[in-house]
Amino acid sequence: MNLSCNLYVDGEFEGIIHSKKEVNIGKNGHIKGDVNTQRLVVQGYIEGSVNAQRVEIKAAGRVNGTIKSAELVIEAKGIFEGSSIVKDATPAPTPQTLEIKKEEQIA
Repeated sequence: MNLSCNLYVDGEFEGIIHSKKEVNIGKNGHIKGDVNTQRLVVQGYIEGSVNAQRVEIKAAGRVNGTIKSAELVIEAKGIFEGSSIVKDATPAPTPQTLEIKKEEQIA
């Protein structure tokens, strides 16, 4: 499903969703598949891969799969099982890069 508008799912859906805006999974919503969107709000259940700028898992929400996002918000009692990849993140400093920065500051 390819959309250029918001989508609200409060039933069952199986497949791939591409939305240029927001996808909201209601409390009775269940998605089995992949979701690519700007913003995903989960109040129901999703199993699959998520690629979004911002993902919000609400108190009754549950995600089982992989999330690739720049922002991930999980409210109390929200459940996430799987792996998370942070988009556009600067790598964490290693001991070698920290040592190089110290040397640059001394010089």
